Amino acid sequence: MKKHILLTGKPGIGKTSVIKKIALKLSSDAGGFFTEEIRIMGRRMGFRVVTLDGEEGILAHVDCFNRVAIPALEKALKEKSIIIVDEIGKMELFSDKFKELINNILDSGKLLICVIMENRDVFTDRIKKRNDVNILTVDYNNREGLDEKVTGLMKGC
Repeated sequence: MKKHILLTGKPGIGKTSVIKKIALKLSSDAGGFFTEEIRIMGRRMGFRVVTLDGEEGILAHVDCFNRVAIPALEKALKEKSIIIVDEIGKMELFSDKFKELINNILDSGKLLICVIMENRDVFTDRIKKRNDVNILTVDYNNREGLDEKVTGLMKGC
């Protein structure tokens, strides 16, 4: 049975909304982080990283990401059975520590539920080719209720 659940899809399609719903349902069993857009007058001006413990920071530089997201993932790996990551994308891939931690999570025996960028990259392509992942593409037709599908897949893990 496939274990890890990867959500992919076009930018703005609703991947983060789906993963937030999943995180809410799993609350005490999950640790990790998600990202939020920072919008000013309707324009995307940046991103904020928010941990499931409530810590947050602005994603302006990889150092900020490492200061907020990495400790959240390390804590989740030690203490939780489910790890939420939003996302494995361009910005996050600048962090070697993040990539190392993702590999550790994938091999840990714990469940990873994450958003992974659709674009090709050596690191993300290798993850997508693993035998222990289930890739779900988020689109306009399936994004409502996809959190229920993920919950159903988890029961088979």
